[in-house]
Amino acid sequence: MENSMGKPSFLRNIMVRVLLFGVLIIVVRFAYVVTITGESCNRGDFCFFSLPDNLNFVIPGASSGASAIDAVRSASPGDDDLHTTRDWISSVRFYSSIFQDLIADGYLSPDSKTLCVETAFGQEVHSLREIGVKNSVGISKKAFRPLVVRGEGHAIPFEDNAFDFVFSGGGRLGKSLKQLEFADEITRTLKPQGFAVVHVGATDTYSFNSFLDLFNSCRLVKMRDIYGFDSSMPHIREFVIQKHSDVIDGHPHRTADSGGKCWIPGYKRDLIRDAEPLIQEEPLKPWITLKKNIKNIKYVPSMVDIRFKSRYVYVDVGARSYGSSIGSWFKKEYPKQNKTFDVFAIEADKAFHQEYKIKKKVNLLPYAAWVKNETLSFEINHDPGKEVEAKAKGRGMGRIQPVRKSSSSSGGDLAGEVNLIQGFDFADWLKNNVRDRDFVVMKMDVEGTEFDLIPRLIKTGAICLIDELFLECHYNRWQRCCPGQRSQKYNKTYNQCLELFTSLRQRGVLVHQWW
Repeated sequence: MENSMGKPSFLRNIMVRVLLFGVLIIVVRFAYVVTITGESCNRGDFCFFSLPDNLNFVIPGASSGASAIDAVRSASPGDDDLHTTRDWISSVRFYSSIFQDLIADGYLSPDSKTLCVETAFGQEVHSLREIGVKNSVGISKKAFRPLVVRGEGHAIPFEDNAFDFVFSGGGRLGKSLKQLEFADEITRTLKPQGFAVVHVGATDTYSFNSFLDLFNSCRLVKMRDIYGFDSSMPHIREFVIQKHSDVIDGHPHRTADSGGKCWIPGYKRDLIRDAEPLIQEEPLKPWITLKKNIKNIKYVPSMVDIRFKSRYVYVDVGARSYGSSIGSWFKKEYPKQNKTFDVFAIEADKAFHQEYKIKKKVNLLPYAAWVKNETLSFEINHDPGKEVEAKAKGRGMGRIQPVRKSSSSSGGDLAGEVNLIQGFDFADWLKNNVRDRDFVVMKMDVEGTEFDLIPRLIKTGAICLIDELFLECHYNRWQRCCPGQRSQKYNKTYNQCLELFTSLRQRGVLVHQWW
């Protein structure tokens, strides 16, 4: 009798213990996911709880008089040392002062729904909560519950128009490798008429305007210089911007009128004013004078900070071989400020195409830059007297012209070896492939076609997209071989080239005389 009564009791005890052990596993798993990994519990894996999706976080144990720092300390007991460090306290005091000023100016209020972007340990969120802005949250690569959730500046995990106020401190936007996406995400999640405040390192007027161009649906409300709380960023520029709905496509810094004339702001005029002067007198030995002039060239990145451009592009028009200018000059000599450029090589001569197949970081356009899409005659000059590339020995520069209707194979006035190639509307391609907020560097060596391409770029307004241009202008220069004789290959004069350079600088393009 005792044995028959004892067995159910024994089984019941085992089942209770198993159940309790299972509950313990779930609790431990929940604590690990939330506290250690910083993830929410909507990812499964034995985790059956989730934090509320709204931003009104409730912190257990925090009375109305308790500070946000104390609340988070109780929620994250393993981080007590962090919250007592001098740097932590200094940063919280610094941001509290910043936010109090913004409240006093009317850009922030205790009722504002607020986001702090890429806040490492939530100092900004803690500061907001301490001064009474309770509906605040931060994002960071590693979550710091309950005030900081996982997210990055270029991929903010919240819906459109979700916040009244967005803050990005610590110069983080300037350090991001995806600055345009970072700025777009701030704008996307900000409510119309909402305010965003961004701290970046104070630099020059060029970077200032480039920064504003990132926020093409906002307007600048206020700017001031402040000093950071540590030596990592002693001098900070604070931008207060407001989102509005009456801007369609950015600032008018480089837009063009119907005549292709660019609107030139003062900071671009300053660049052109400080550039090396144009050579006014025709050089007797242009192949020497122009080559030496390279030492006088003042590159844009050597004069200003270009870090707030959304993208960096180099276009080599008439590239010839990779080593002709991309590998020998742009890759080695051009000051890129550690930025990665998208490189485009435009070259119609098939002799150079094979080489670019192994250049993974160069985009080859195997056509001729022209004023419209059409078939062209392409002349190959065999000029053994010139220095040539190893893979095309004895091959001179190529000239192009439209194919005459009377004879599709005729080269017209072209005297060398003639091939038929495809030309494309270069101005149209440029407008479709780069944007106003990109930093565009271009080298153009097109054997006289510049007198066709440049007017087309001006007429279409595409010229306004070019920040820096290295242009070789072809004219009836003095011959190296035969003193006293001019080249019969080109019919333009040096003065016409000089007028072309002057016209470009007047339109806001920093153009350099190339050789």
